[in-house]
Amino acid sequence: MREVFFTKAAITTGLGGTLHENWQKMMSAESAVGPIDYFNTKRLDYHNASFVNDLRLDPKVNHVCVLTERVLDQIGEIPADTSIIWTGIKGNAQFIESGQKMDKPYLPVHYREWVANQLRIENIGIEVNAACASSTVGLALAAQKINSGECHSVLVCAADLASRFVHNGFSALKALSPATVRPFDKNRDGLALGDGAAAILLTDKETAEKNDYTLLGCLKGWGVANDANHITGPARDGCGLILAVENALKMADLKANEIEAFCAHGTGTVYNDGMELAAIETLFGDKDLPIFSVKGAIGHTLGAAGSIEAALCLMALKEKTVLPTSGLIEAEDLAKGRIANKAQTFAGNNILTTNSGFGGVNAALIIEKA
Repeated sequence: MREVFFTKAAITTGLGGTLHENWQKMMSAESAVGPIDYFNTKRLDYHNASFVNDLRLDPKVNHVCVLTERVLDQIGEIPADTSIIWTGIKGNAQFIESGQKMDKPYLPVHYREWVANQLRIENIGIEVNAACASSTVGLALAAQKINSGECHSVLVCAADLASRFVHNGFSALKALSPATVRPFDKNRDGLALGDGAAAILLTDKETAEKNDYTLLGCLKGWGVANDANHITGPARDGCGLILAVENALKMADLKANEIEAFCAHGTGTVYNDGMELAAIETLFGDKDLPIFSVKGAIGHTLGAAGSIEAALCLMALKEKTVLPTSGLIEAEDLAKGRIANKAQTFAGNNILTTNSGFGGVNAALIIEKA
């Protein structure tokens, strides 16, 4: 079985256009979440999101493509036999909602073909839609393909938008915050959406050496599970997340007390964060585990979230630093001593990152320093 390595990673969000810029601003606890001026929210109770400010200057442009091009430009050339996994989940919903005539790509199924054409890759691969855990599931699937020898390199790519269509949907669920996003805070009251894109290249070691790639990290373990609880609500005891993490730990040949840091899904909703804290308590007990969430800084980037967070985990390993959780004022009791609104240090040997989504899906990755 082959080891799986992160060899290239690029992100863009409302906070910054590159991985480095996002890291620097998150270290300063900055947030891109602010008032929505792109569409009318007067009839709603929720008025905040995180936008890439220059993205909507031309309303007729395919904004998903624009975001994706920005991360692909940063990635540069990749091996010709690379397979594509597209994990964006909403496509160009803003065109659908405005009734405009659309040219491809506009649905998720089209984007993998579009990415392959942009990169002149023959293997157009597949698309993964696992709701807000899509990128994490996509990375797990990519790792499985490399681990088994089916592929030598896989590009996991996604872009999603804070569109009116998605905003209205989350508004109907009353999942949005009317004020500030506060992951794991006692007074948290919802999430905010965000524009975001990511591209991550996973390869085996032979391909990395052949192409003179720097090994950014090793994807040591992964797990995917479903709590089968509710179409939009997680199981309160975190059973699905617990199983996903346990599967990842088993694959990585690690015990829970050996995990050094945790990048949580941390949307800022009452039920999601409560579920995660229940899972953390079951998995880690009283272990002093540094935890963080980035959604107070960039909003919830939907299908791109997992890859954006995995890229930030690579930076965390490099810097041996856990990011501050933007928006946090007073941590929930189970989070006290673990999550903070300032940076924390750790040994930098490994980090756990997880995401959860509608339909009960949960996914976990364990990343080790290369």
